[in-house]
Amino acid sequence: MPIERSQYFTNSTMPTFPRNKYYAQSSNTAGAAYRRQLPRHPFLLFGLPFVLTIVAGSFILTPATAVRYEHYDNKVRQVTQEEAMGLGKNRRKVDIREEYFRLADQNLDEWEQKRVERLPGEPDGVL
Repeated sequence: MPIERSQYFTNSTMPTFPRNKYYAQSSNTAGAAYRRQLPRHPFLLFGLPFVLTIVAGSFILTPATAVRYEHYDNKVRQVTQEEAMGLGKNRRKVDIREEYFRLADQNLDEWEQKRVERLPGEPDGVL
């Protein structure tokens, strides 16, 4: 035997909920005042503090990020040609005139050509 529709939907089995809003007992606190104003001014009381927090955090974290990248740049920096060759500040000063006279004093008439020994299988340049 089928059950009638009225047996499913009876008011006696399901409780009804009131339509009026619930208000807290103590409404003198700052939190209660904030909750009352929030529906009227949602951006000023919720959105603006959120945006200001994000912007202020950006300005606060910028120097910290800069320090991080400066530290990384000090660890990994481009090596100059002099540093790669191992020349420091205690090297000899070079004067072009002094080098010219030092080379001019050498006896260029008495020199001997020396051939470099070649590796096996390497051409020696002799035809």
